[in-house]
Amino acid sequence: MSVRLPMFPLPAVLVPRGVVQLHVFEPRYRVLMFDCMRAEREFGVVLIERGSEVGGDDQRFDLATVARIAEAVELPDGRWFLSAEGTRRVDVVEWLDDDPYPVAMVEERTELSWPARGDDAVAAQAAFGAAERAVRRTIELAASVDGEPAEPLDLSADRVAAAWELIAVLPIGSLDKQLLLAVDDHAERLRMVATLADEQSVLLTYRLEQE
Repeated sequence: MSVRLPMFPLPAVLVPRGVVQLHVFEPRYRVLMFDCMRAEREFGVVLIERGSEVGGDDQRFDLATVARIAEAVELPDGRWFLSAEGTRRVDVVEWLDDDPYPVAMVEERTELSWPARGDDAVAAQAAFGAAERAVRRTIELAASVDGEPAEPLDLSADRVAAAWELIAVLPIGSLDKQLLLAVDDHAERLRMVATLADEQSVLLTYRLEQE
């Protein structure tokens, strides 16, 4: 069953368990905030495929993540600062008119359970281990490039949540994160995470060697 969801197009990808911090200043998104705070405190975050979110002249992907507002502060001039956490993926069935902000009819994408036994469980666990090692290495290298200590990475005990947390902190481009967002199979997604993390580590190592 499809439901109506306010949407916030951005030049970045939010994944489940990820966090987005926004400065809301455009009038139509101030209205979105007003409506969200009166209702479920949720909106969709969708990557802009082409164009710009300012003024509404943009084209958007059809896979998004529902963000739930955790903290929100309204300033005297009507602007907002907010922090929201990604909760679940949704497919956009239909884009409705921007009146005044983007709205879509969406369907929740079912999250596969983590395999509990058999070959699938072994493959998923191996993929998780490789992805975690690769992401931790990439984070450490990125911190070295920035000349700062690496932020601690405390993963959830739930493997599905922890897998998304790895993606949320991995420093890669938005299009790569959008590709990961679209993959349903945990082992396949985690193998892609490890590959992307290793590629990013090579680039970061090169930057360190040039300093």
